[in-house]
Amino acid sequence: MLKLISGSDLAKKRREEIKEEVVKLKAQGIIPGLAVILVGEDQASQVYVRNKENACKEVGFYSEVYRLPEATSQDELLALIDKLNHDDKIHGLLVQLPVPAHIDENAVIHAISPRKDVDGFLPENLGSLLIGEPAFEPCTPKGCLELIKESGIDISGKKAVVVGRSNIVGKPVAMMLLRENATVTICHSRTKNLKEELLQADIIVAAVGKANMITGDMVKDGAVVIDVGINRDENGKMCGDVDRASLEGRDCYLTPVPGGVGPMTITMLMKNTLESATR
Repeated sequence: MLKLISGSDLAKKRREEIKEEVVKLKAQGIIPGLAVILVGEDQASQVYVRNKENACKEVGFYSEVYRLPEATSQDELLALIDKLNHDDKIHGLLVQLPVPAHIDENAVIHAISPRKDVDGFLPENLGSLLIGEPAFEPCTPKGCLELIKESGIDISGKKAVVVGRSNIVGKPVAMMLLRENATVTICHSRTKNLKEELLQADIIVAAVGKANMITGDMVKDGAVVIDVGINRDENGKMCGDVDRASLEGRDCYLTPVPGGVGPMTITMLMKNTLESATR
């Protein structure tokens, strides 16, 4: 029987733990602070920023949200980032992507101090992850690892297949699985015989951004499948990269979409901000 790993339930549990840590920090006069900058009117970004704001309230963080008009210049944005880099109330800082086309996304990411890069996107943090030094781990991969562990599987020695090679999910989640002693294969759009690769996997992380691309005949019994995809099917309904219907009745684990990886991503952002304040 298909067993669902609820990201919503696990996120709730983790947020309770974060709340307890915040109470201890406040007793020492420290309040974890997160600043989020949003440029422009992107609808999805506005929802994500609101969710981050609500999560901060829930766990007892101090939060600042800057909603800047579409016409904001790159120099104005970089000046605000610089100001927040030097603000001691702020332990975590992120710019909600995408930014408008006239702003260089790389310049924006690189302007954030590595000490406040709670998204874990900077080369300094990704490089530390690669060589096994303490770093802010990107939030979605960090959430994926927690969800895999929640299934009860021992990652060590297992074969893991990551589908997708982005810098935000695919590559870092592969590094983190490697650190847990999994044998890791990264697949992507040029991989030949994807089905063959997946059928050998004890753990699958699907992060490719194609609706229902991975079907039940590509997954072996007993596998743990983490679906990072957020897509719309032909009827406009939200779905993942994994075709859940084709896995019904199968003996494996799956994270649902919605309610799987999404809630864990924001919770791991809270966890990274807490770590930054503790440092």
